[in-house]
Amino acid sequence: EILQSVAVNPKSWVAELIGETLWLCESKPIKGEQMSCAISLESMVDYAKSHLGDQVKVFSTDVDKYGKQEYEIENAEKIKNNKNMVCHKMVYPYAVFYCHTSSKTDVYKVSLIDDTGNEVRAIAVCHKDTSAWYPGHIAFQLLKVKPGSVPICHFMNVDAMIWVSN
Repeated sequence: EILQSVAVNPKSWVAELIGETLWLCESKPIKGEQMSCAISLESMVDYAKSHLGDQVKVFSTDVDKYGKQEYEIENAEKIKNNKNMVCHKMVYPYAVFYCHTSSKTDVYKVSLIDDTGNEVRAIAVCHKDTSAWYPGHIAFQLLKVKPGSVPICHFMNVDAMIWVSN
């Protein structure tokens, strides 16, 4: 019904991504995690405040120029916080943000410089406990490690926001 109402071909890659959004939003959180799908910016802010308190800050990766470049880390600074929550913009005909908390994570502001001198202000997250993650997660495949064996760190996409308690 959703695909039909917005004229999306049910066999298209967009339809597949919309289906993934629905599946993720209807799934249960992994152990130690809280999650919800917010359907507006206002509901995302309300959800963040309900889990982190009224005093929150939000961070995101800021890229001026897109493309495949090599970057050098210029500086990294740990963001001090008690709790955090990340919200990912999902593919859907309307605003949907998949928001979830993760226990035992560190958040960093990272300055990256490409070979032309352009700066990227990125957010990186390090998950210190991955023991409850799906064993087939792409991170384990790429790094050739098992759940819970090592911390997993990654940069946040430009369409994700990380909320931290102040």
